[in-house]
Amino acid sequence: MIVCREVTGITSTPADTITLDETARHRRRAKLISDGGIAFLLDLPKARLLRHGEGLLLDDGRVIEVRAAPEALLEVQATDPRHLLALAWQIGNRHLPAQIEADRILIRRDHVIEEMLTGLGAMVARIEASFDPEGGAYGDTHESNHHHHDHDDHSHSHGQADHSHADRHD
Repeated sequence: MIVCREVTGITSTPADTITLDETARHRRRAKLISDGGIAFLLDLPKARLLRHGEGLLLDDGRVIEVRAAPEALLEVQATDPRHLLALAWQIGNRHLPAQIEADRILIRRDHVIEEMLTGLGAMVARIEASFDPEGGAYGDTHESNHHHHDHDDHSHSHGQADHSHADRHD
C-alpha cells in the first residue's frame, strides 16, 4: 500500500486532491482514498489538523492536495471589534472550535449556541463554507471528545471529571 508519512507544501501540480471536512482532516493514521481514487495510508508521527492547501507526500513521490469540504456553519458578526471579542469569549467559554477572522467568527451550526449569540446581539448567518478552526493552546490539538451536546443543562463546573491539559496524553 502507498503510504504518506509527511505533510508538505505544494510546489508543483498535485497528482490528485482529497476533500475532507474538518473532523476528517484531523488525523494521525487512516486509510484514505483521494478524490480521483488513489488509495493510501496516512501514517503521521502525531495527530494533526490537515489544513486546506497542504500536500500529502506519498512514498512514491506524488503529492495529494488537501481541500477543506464545505460544512454547515454559523457566521458570527458583531457591532464592533469589542463586541466581537466578547462573543469570542462566550464561544471559547463553551470550548467550541472556532475559526477567528478580523470581522467574523465561524463555528459549527448549533441552534442553542445560535440563540445565545443572537441574544447577545450578534448577527448570525447560516452558511456553507470550509472550516479551519484555531489550533489548541498546547499545539495543534483538537478536542473532538470534548464537545458539549446537551447545551440546555450545561454548567461549566466539570468537577472531578475535568482534567488539566498538562495531564493530557494526545
